[in-house]
Amino acid sequence: MAAIARWCIKHRLVAVLLWLVALGGVGTAAVVAGSAYSNDYEVPGTESGRATALLERGFQGLGGDSDTIVWHTDKGSVRADAVEQRMTVMLGKVADLPGVAAVTSPYGDTRGQVSEDGHTAYATVTFREQADDIPEAQARAVVDTAKAAANDAEGLQVELGGSAVALTEAPGGHIAEVVGVAVAAVVLFLAFGSLAASVLPIATALVSVGIAYSGIVLLGHLMTVADFAPMLGMLVGLGVGIDYALFIVTRHRRGLKRGLSVAEAAETAVATTGRAVVFAGATVCIALLGMLILRLSFLNGVAIAASLTVVLTVAASVTLLPALLSFIGMRALSRRERRALAERGPQPELPTGFAARWSAFVERHPKLLGIVAAVVMGVLALPTLSLHLGTSDQGNGPATATTRKAYDLIADGFGPGTNGPLTLVAGLDGADDRVALDALPAALSATKGVASVSPVTYNSSGDTAVLTVVPDSSPQSKATSELVDRLRADVLPEAEAGSSLQVHVGGVTASYDDFAEIIIGKLPLFVGVVIALGCLLLLLAFRSIGIPLKAAVMNVAAVAGAFGVVVAIFQWGWGSELLGLGSAGPIEPFLPVIMVSVLFGLSMDYQVFLVSRMYEEWLETGDNRRAVRVGLAETSRVINSAAVIMIAVFLAFVLSGDRVIAMFGIALAAAVALDAFVLRTLLVPALMHMLGGANWWLPKWLDRLLPRISIEPPECREAADARGKIPAQRVTAGAAALPAAREKRNDDVRDIAG
Repeated sequence: MAAIARWCIKHRLVAVLLWLVALGGVGTAAVVAGSAYSNDYEVPGTESGRATALLERGFQGLGGDSDTIVWHTDKGSVRADAVEQRMTVMLGKVADLPGVAAVTSPYGDTRGQVSEDGHTAYATVTFREQADDIPEAQARAVVDTAKAAANDAEGLQVELGGSAVALTEAPGGHIAEVVGVAVAAVVLFLAFGSLAASVLPIATALVSVGIAYSGIVLLGHLMTVADFAPMLGMLVGLGVGIDYALFIVTRHRRGLKRGLSVAEAAETAVATTGRAVVFAGATVCIALLGMLILRLSFLNGVAIAASLTVVLTVAASVTLLPALLSFIGMRALSRRERRALAERGPQPELPTGFAARWSAFVERHPKLLGIVAAVVMGVLALPTLSLHLGTSDQGNGPATATTRKAYDLIADGFGPGTNGPLTLVAGLDGADDRVALDALPAALSATKGVASVSPVTYNSSGDTAVLTVVPDSSPQSKATSELVDRLRADVLPEAEAGSSLQVHVGGVTASYDDFAEIIIGKLPLFVGVVIALGCLLLLLAFRSIGIPLKAAVMNVAAVAGAFGVVVAIFQWGWGSELLGLGSAGPIEPFLPVIMVSVLFGLSMDYQVFLVSRMYEEWLETGDNRRAVRVGLAETSRVINSAAVIMIAVFLAFVLSGDRVIAMFGIALAAAVALDAFVLRTLLVPALMHMLGGANWWLPKWLDRLLPRISIEPPECREAADARGKIPAQRVTAGAAALPAAREKRNDDVRDIAG
């Protein structure tokens, strides 16, 4: 690490230019190539996947995205001549638009597309492609053409719903990022008192995240990448990027105050804190890449995209940042700090103020504070017990969105299930299959939870048939999921008996259910692997059994508490409408996997930065109480500053207007707040005080087998090796075995803390 820092400092202009060239080159390539995101929930081999494949083979052109145009009038009927004429003309124009395969009008032989009270009607617009492949311009043309029909028509409301229409409501601009970065800049300036020093972490993060964002755009051309992956990568990248740079700049400033030259301070910062940054970044990437074991293409792209962002932020922190630090020189310190250094010379930097007093307070009351922290985490985690995984639909969107208005109009006029019908697709092989299928609608109509069943439609060759089942419950409700299971387990097998008929239940609702079921089934394995890998890394770094086990428990607690907050806001609806996040609904099925990956990685960050300082002190002194006290006193301030920055960045993404991104932002912000202010600065040190020397216990046979990964400065290891030659009774005596100078330093810290 020191060699890398020396090269970047010596060739600082080259280092900066290389990063800027990379930013410009990758950004240009992304603009030229364009995006190719895909929210493909289909999993090969699932029931819904087979239904989709069979539908696309048997009904060419009808396998595309299906959207709706809804119109409503409070006065009169939608069958009135004036309304019918106006809407028929409009539907004809829509049918002629590029990308539209068919339009099914309610005026004609079609039944069920006009509500019983006659106030609401809807038409189905079928595109030639799935939503991911439809250009936004085509969807926008449909919306504009349909909306134009309501112009100058008093009392006529026209709204549109569907996945393609939702493309026109995608949030634009980067307000969330701007707000997050602005808050981070204010916090950094307050922490450093130097404008130059506060700008560097933001500049480093923006360059690395900018390259990563463009790289994710290009990645979408090589593999399946969800449309929220770039925003998620930016969210994580800005948070960890600014924090990693903050830790290194803080260590650099400490070196300057000790009298080191600019080059020496930067090199020392990268060689010490830079090691912890690389280690912390590796834990985040390992946690993210743990998603690959699920073997779901939808999540593979998210995992690689987010990991790419973290790798680039780490690389920028240990290469670009030291080069920039050498450019600003002593201006990394505030004017007051530079003046004090010039007048009084280097001074020992002892922990003072609230951080030192808090550290001493925790040392005096570990049991009480540990209980308080455990109770707080337990209460916040309680809502997690009612977690309901499912896919939110357009009924959860903002009340002002046309997709939400269309959803509500259809639900009010035709029943909630009309917004998420089930598509039953069958392959036919002989007359017996056709006879069995013709009897199926009657059996379906008598099934609990079914509101209506469409007639069977056969393709031109007669080898494929499709029919639609409308549930009496909303797409996201548990009752609809139970209906899907009931059809597959009971109704369809009975109808297929005695024939070779195979009927598959598909449609968006069934696809989401299948996707959620697969994720839930693999979630225990995934969480176990992520925890095991994280514990292994901490075991190698800190040579302790207790540290990794405590970290695993703390990480689970942070995840549970964060999910409790998410459930309360998004599933229970506590304040979701006020935040502009729409109405209450289920939690996205992929959210637990992605959040566990990200949260475990971020939790490991704070664990590494907190415990690594304690570990340094433990290696030097062999005194657990001092190690915990000094480690907490010296790192809590920078950890809290880093947490405030991360929370601000994450919460700013609530402004994105995207429900999924808002879920990520609130979950990450809650987890970081709990991790930094409850777990790492309260519960972890309290437990470490209670456990004493057992924190650092490792069987000798295991110590010999494990490879060494050093994140501590070499002098700490040398001190530990030298201390190992002292007789056992002197080591266990703790501070009494220390040299007189070190004992005096202990007294100084105690006096300040007191």
